Amino acid sequence: MHFYYIDETGCNGRDLTQAQQPIFVAGGLILRDEGWNKTHTEFQKIISAYFENNVPANFEFHTQDLFSNNGTGHFEGHSRENRNQLINDILDLVISRKHQYYYFGIDKAKLNAYDTTQVRDRDYVELKTPYLIAYDYLITAYEKYTKEKLGRSARAMVILDEKDSFIREIESITRFRRFESAVGKRVKWIVEFSFPVDSEKNTMIQISDLLLFLTRKYLEIENGYKDDFPADVKDIFRAFYRKVNARLIYKRIQTESGRNSNYYNDFIQGVCSLPSARWNSKTY
Repeated sequence: MHFYYIDETGCNGRDLTQAQQPIFVAGGLILRDEGWNKTHTEFQKIISAYFENNVPANFEFHTQDLFSNNGTGHFEGHSRENRNQLINDILDLVISRKHQYYYFGIDKAKLNAYDTTQVRDRDYVELKTPYLIAYDYLITAYEKYTKEKLGRSARAMVILDEKDSFIREIESITRFRRFESAVGKRVKWIVEFSFPVDSEKNTMIQISDLLLFLTRKYLEIENGYKDDFPADVKDIFRAFYRKVNARLIYKRIQTESGRNSNYYNDFIQGVCSLPSARWNSKTY
């Protein structure tokens, strides 16, 4: 069994004009079920080493605490250098454990400007709501990856960080994709959709949150939303993204085939957010 985690960052519901978060990203960590326990144990070791074997009581890992100017929560007052090292240690854990990652990013300004009336056969999705667009897209990508890359006996479970504001819409999309869509497009290799018991304490959700945050910040840099960032800060986020990029299952947008799919593919290509072609070598 493979687990596909779905978390998000930069979500403002249906608001596409929030200037502070111009990019939305959803996705997360991908791993086999037997890899969960060891990764959880190694993650706890990294956290313990960071706090010199004296982890604060009731500690929970929150990405936002790491990235505020002077640190917040249990990271308050910690040096940026130490916090960056912790980030690298967690990214290196993902790499060493050979876990994978995937995301779908949306540029909200592009989505806001897009004429979605052109898109056909997608009536079951709100095409102006980033979370729901991304959720539907990720189901397609995860189903394809499970079927084509993991072998005919492989099966998968999607685990979502609970999103109360869209719970009914998520359930509706899931039901449609499993039972009501065209037979050839129905989900078969993803056999279950679930929510974690306590997402704030779920190690894989916490790691996913970090990967997604790093992705979003770099996409904002690459798409011109953070031009005021110093060059050295841009380089730091690029170095983080290199490690994230190394674990992607797909590095291009996944398209669909079949009747009217070209309208949907144009839409996805038109609203997605990706790094520029020269992201890995350009000078900031």
